[in-house]
Amino acid sequence: MKKEQMMQFLNEGHVSVPRLLLNYYASVGLQEEDTFFLIRLHSFIDQGNSFPTPEELASAMTYSPQVCLDKIQQLMQKGVLTIEEHRNEAKSYYSEAYSLLPLWERIFKAIEQEAAEKSAAKNVENEESLYTLFEREFSRPLSPIECETLAMWIDGDNHDAELIKASLKEAVLAGKLNFRYIDRILFEWKRNGIKTVDQARAYGEKFRKHQYDKKAPVEKQETGQSAPIYNWLGR
Repeated sequence: MKKEQMMQFLNEGHVSVPRLLLNYYASVGLQEEDTFFLIRLHSFIDQGNSFPTPEELASAMTYSPQVCLDKIQQLMQKGVLTIEEHRNEAKSYYSEAYSLLPLWERIFKAIEQEAAEKSAAKNVENEESLYTLFEREFSRPLSPIECETLAMWIDGDNHDAELIKASLKEAVLAGKLNFRYIDRILFEWKRNGIKTVDQARAYGEKFRKHQYDKKAPVEKQETGQSAPIYNWLGR
């Protein structure tokens, strides 16, 4: 084959196959044969033939027209293909067209479900790591009430796991290792729109500086402490 002929073939164009279809066809209940058939149908639509006949489909595949018709019916039953009617206002007639919109909707639902499952798994992992972290800092197993409070922070108040860790660290630094103090920290952060650890750190530093400016001379003489810990319960 000459180079010119090869270039002519390549310039005839190509069919863009969405990667999402290749990645999620099994998740929406499709087999490889179903997927290739949909890709072939998509190529007809892409070339301007939105309602190819079974004979036209068969001419581009190894299937017979009857098998193509059967495949179309099967895909419609699976809920990934539909036929739409389009009205031509100018000529006052209806035309039919295949639509792959149900397929994309099924795929997007599969993506959302996958994301939800990953998020749930991450939440479980974060919850387990938080329990372990709290028990290590408290040097004892958490009581049932403390476990319930921690679960409420995660599931009820929707506090980010990293913020909960930061609030625990804040309590450790303040020498006030109890759930009431930590809960107050989280309450203050949420009330003031704190959503990240960096924001929480900046917020705490702001009040430490304010407290230091007011009390530093006395505290520095008495304790030698250069920057007092902010008392979240004593505002």
